[in-house]
Amino acid sequence: MADSQLLKKDLFGEIWIFAEGDELRIVRDSSTANGWVRWLARRLLRREARVLEALGDADGVPHLIDVEHDRLTRSYLPGMPMHHAKPHDPDYFIAAARLLRKLHQLGMVHNDLAKEPNVLVLDDGSPAFMDFQLAWFAPQRGRLFRILAYEDLRHLLKHKRSYCPLHLTRRELSILDNPSLLSRTFMSSVKPLYLFVTRRLLGWAERDGAEERGGQS
Repeated sequence: MADSQLLKKDLFGEIWIFAEGDELRIVRDSSTANGWVRWLARRLLRREARVLEALGDADGVPHLIDVEHDRLTRSYLPGMPMHHAKPHDPDYFIAAARLLRKLHQLGMVHNDLAKEPNVLVLDDGSPAFMDFQLAWFAPQRGRLFRILAYEDLRHLLKHKRSYCPLHLTRRELSILDNPSLLSRTFMSSVKPLYLFVTRRLLGWAERDGAEERGGQS
């Protein structure tokens, strides 16, 4: 790729940024993934492609440009990950909650908003979400969808508690204090294994994010 730069290389392949005319693009390439996880890298790539295709030209998310067997090309979102931007403006979190509701209305749950690098502050100060490999598109929005949507919101409110705690409403505090049964089960039984795999085996840091895992894309 002309005018390209490698941003990340790991077991799941490579992530590149390249210029096309005056615009930047992000490419996720799973063809270089380690052999024993290549099937998973391709599956996550296809999952992200399906979600981005369903979201179309929605604001606050990267737009799908092209997808092939091992490669996904999507738009670049100029901004900073939350843990660098440190948003203290309550209006930012109001806009982020509005964006999240819009995505839920379109039938998508993100499933990975607990990671601060997946929440961006764009150059114009507006919110955006990235990294949709674990997202789920379910237009029927059944019971499981509603539980996961609730957890999306609760994770976003955790970030608000970190950066803008004085502006939490009573309802938001109640949501923070009442994780779903699914979340409690995950925390007690699945998360220890998840942390072992991601941090010990894959070497991901707690805040692996935009600059470490593929740009503000």
